[in-house]
Amino acid sequence: MSSVYKSLSKQKPTSQPATENGDPKPRNRQRLLILSSRGVTFRHRHLLTDLHALLPHSRKDAKLDTKQHLPQLNELADLYNCNNIAFFEARKSQDLYLWLAKPPNGPTIKMHCQNIHTMEELNFTGNCLKGSRPVLSFDAQFEGAAHLRVLKELLTQAFGVPERTRGGKPFVDHVMAFTMVGGKIWVRVYQISETEAGKVKAGDEEVELPAVNGKGGETNLSLVEIGPRFVLTPIVMLEGSFGGPVIYENKEFVSPNQVRSDVRRVKAGRYNKRAEGTVESKVRKRDLGLRTGEGTREVDELDERVLFR
Repeated sequence: MSSVYKSLSKQKPTSQPATENGDPKPRNRQRLLILSSRGVTFRHRHLLTDLHALLPHSRKDAKLDTKQHLPQLNELADLYNCNNIAFFEARKSQDLYLWLAKPPNGPTIKMHCQNIHTMEELNFTGNCLKGSRPVLSFDAQFEGAAHLRVLKELLTQAFGVPERTRGGKPFVDHVMAFTMVGGKIWVRVYQISETEAGKVKAGDEEVELPAVNGKGGETNLSLVEIGPRFVLTPIVMLEGSFGGPVIYENKEFVSPNQVRSDVRRVKAGRYNKRAEGTVESKVRKRDLGLRTGEGTREVDELDERVLFR
């Protein structure tokens, strides 16, 4: 049977799928290049591995040595025949930025990636078939602004697996959800779980219930989270591929370097206040003559030791 299946699968279809007008349906030829820069941590590396496993149309490449000459990624994508780039840039071995680009003409968006949790770390009960296609679910807020519509199209072409991609399976068994909350994009992955409506779980065994009104074969659909999960904050959008004029900039974004600097400044202010209080206490005790070896105490004429000696 395996030889028969292989021979049938190698045969080309005689007719191409057509649209309602009778024209041949255009084939979706999207390929994604996933790579990172030097300095990524183990958590960042596991995130790249999870995304590469979920996206069969992606190609994982070695780390990029430079962080200044990012337009070189356009030549690298052309070399590997990829028309989407997901570049993870690590800064100071703790901050991670995601560049989504559409070479060679753009656009490009830079996002801050935080709250990263990988599949191995979460250890969820959900699972999906390797090489299957995901259903992309977007929040309604993506249609509210122009830059969000462009961002939605970039995410769709980058994470949307084509129908006949190499190494892919013709199944849809998981969902990638992109939700906009507080100016951040929350990314979650769920498995589409199907259970028969006539069965309930009693302890460790499934008990089949009789069909109601002769209706049987109905299934209940539920979502079980798989992982990974992360949060993206849009920073800037460029017209070209890793270059060109800025078409959108997030004015509310605060750099993590600035956040850490503010925390250090607050801690330094508290220490300086305690140090100044200690110096004032020493000066006060010295003026009162309560510290030995730092001057004598001036005795007033009306002091009790002078009046009743």
